Amino acid sequence: MKVFINHKPIDISGDNQSLLDLLECENIATRGIAVAINNRVVSRKEWPETRLADGMNITVIHAVCGG
Repeated sequence: MKVFINHKPIDISGDNQSLLDLLECENIATRGIAVAINNRVVSRKEWPETRLADGMNITVIHAVCGG
């Protein structure tokens, strides 16, 4: 199965992976980020239950401080 994280193709194995599993496998720190799938924001509490499907477009946004 192939998904896209910030337009980068990622091949994943298994049909029952969650969004949280993917973030951990890709070593994406889960603090200070927001995640959207196919332009819909997914709340943090939904990450463990959100199952991945082939072709999903996942956007990871990192919070930054500055001015």
